[in-house]
Amino acid sequence: MSKPAARTRLADAAFALFDEYGYEQTTVDDIAERAGVGRTTFFRHYRSKEDVIFPDHDRLLVLIRERLATSSHSTALVAVSDAVRLVLLHYLDEGDLARRRYALTSKVAALRDREIASVARYQRLFREFIAEWMGDPTESASLRAELMAAAVVAAHNHVLRRWLRGEASDPVAEVDDAMREVLALFPASQSLGETGGGGTTVVAFRTEQDLEVLLPSLQSLIEGGTEQ
Repeated sequence: MSKPAARTRLADAAFALFDEYGYEQTTVDDIAERAGVGRTTFFRHYRSKEDVIFPDHDRLLVLIRERLATSSHSTALVAVSDAVRLVLLHYLDEGDLARRRYALTSKVAALRDREIASVARYQRLFREFIAEWMGDPTESASLRAELMAAAVVAAHNHVLRRWLRGEASDPVAEVDDAMREVLALFPASQSLGETGGGGTTVVAFRTEQDLEVLLPSLQSLIEGGTEQ
């Protein structure tokens, strides 16, 4: 059997030491020694012991930007959903490593702070993309973009945490459902800043009554709605 790559051995060694001795008590030298490599090799792969814990957020952000950049105006929201799924799949591919990170960041305040900062970078990226898609420089549109980006990130994190806790049997399906819930909160017309200034709004619904029975009531409602 071939020897695991140095980067993988370093990550495995780091988490094992964090479990045995605690995050604060573990040094870079400890990690390198446990992995069977030198300090130079450690710093070739990671800038610090903290970097061993977290996924490559910079690379993920690049992948998200690339996916968003391939969208047209009409497919922008599809691209947002695809980008969210892309991030989730990264964590799923990590498997047990992602769960060990979750357990560790839940106990170490400094690591939680870094995780929060990382989440903010994703939210900012989505907000900027959504704001550009809206093409509306007003403050109200800026607020809608911020709210939508926050909802996108919250939906992803909700599903991710369920999977990390072993509560989600099909996290990909769950995140797709969650994104549909998010996008339903922000209809395209609302997101684009359109208002209901005029025209006709038609609401569809199902009822057991025959159409002939409903028509007089509907006509009465329409006529009542046009009275000034």
